[in-house]
Amino acid sequence: MSCNYADGLTPYEDKGVLGLKEEFDSEDVFKAKVQQLAEWMLEAQHVVVHTGAGISTAAGIPDFRGPNGVWTLEKKGLKPNSNVSFNEAVPTKTHMALAKLVEIGKVQYIVSQNIDGLHLRSGVPRSKISELHGNMFTEQCSQCERQFVRREATTSVGQKSLGRSCPALMRHGRPCRGHLRDTILDWEHSLPERDLAMADFHSCIADLSICLGTTLQIVPSGNLPLCTKKHGGRLVICNLQPTKHDRKANLIIHGFVDDVISQLLTLLGIPSCTYDVSKEPTKIKWKPYIEWTIERKQVAVMKKWYEAKCCKQGKKRGITQGSRCVKRSKLDEDAEDNLDMSVGHSCEENIKVEDSSSTLIQPKQETDILKQKPTCDISLK
Repeated sequence: MSCNYADGLTPYEDKGVLGLKEEFDSEDVFKAKVQQLAEWMLEAQHVVVHTGAGISTAAGIPDFRGPNGVWTLEKKGLKPNSNVSFNEAVPTKTHMALAKLVEIGKVQYIVSQNIDGLHLRSGVPRSKISELHGNMFTEQCSQCERQFVRREATTSVGQKSLGRSCPALMRHGRPCRGHLRDTILDWEHSLPERDLAMADFHSCIADLSICLGTTLQIVPSGNLPLCTKKHGGRLVICNLQPTKHDRKANLIIHGFVDDVISQLLTLLGIPSCTYDVSKEPTKIKWKPYIEWTIERKQVAVMKKWYEAKCCKQGKKRGITQGSRCVKRSKLDEDAEDNLDMSVGHSCEENIKVEDSSSTLIQPKQETDILKQKPTCDISLK
């Protein structure tokens, strides 16, 4: 199915470096590195995990730039032998472990480049994940911009109309008159603003960023882990191939991601968890629809937390930060009025997600905080 997704994209020549040789650490070195990662996770206060296609290969979904990746083989005029459909694929050990780590508070946020929907299907809540390139199992209204969970993977890519109306209600029970589109980005599309803002804020706040199964070649998603380094945190990369930012990493682990995660859970004393199809959001039939939207109040809360932690540090060092640090938006004031928020508490304690039946947000109501560039001193294209 990855092939169908790739075939649906607009032709684009610059797909990055393809087919790099894979490396494997020796058994002793591998164990020592995962031990170090476990120690750093126990020390960390805010852990962000950045995931790429490499965490889904165990589910039968090919990656793109690996030795047998979709684009690597495409260049040779070939197709992958393994190509499980998105509907048939199930979350891997890594997906389920990350869902568990999020649940128990060992991982605070996930930033994913994947469109396969396996994080959603593993049970990761929307408040804990940014999906920068879209999701085959979600659709978005063209009018109110709410997102909803699909029961089956979409067959279209490129944010095309799905021929159905938005199921949500506006103020006073009036139906939203928007139309649903797929959420999958094509090459020329901008990244979803709220997902990118949340990924940016969390990456800056994090004292540990862990990259799993990604060569970090696509920007801006591939550059976000550097925000953690910029603000004094650690960067760990777990990948079989060399990545764009290896020289900036504090630790590089060459091994299968499932093996890394399995050993990590053992060292942390966390039991492994298995996929339960009955709990999957796409299989729930007693609800007319399940919403999958990042609320603007979540973004406002994270913006204030970012300012308190990162901008004040920059001022102490005499660094001029971006406009986020000096300009207060109306959204900030609204958040203060509606949220009992004190910097220093955990993010989860501060976020109060609006109910799906609450007033919907019109696109024109978005404030400037979502339109500002990320604060990192790196080129984000």
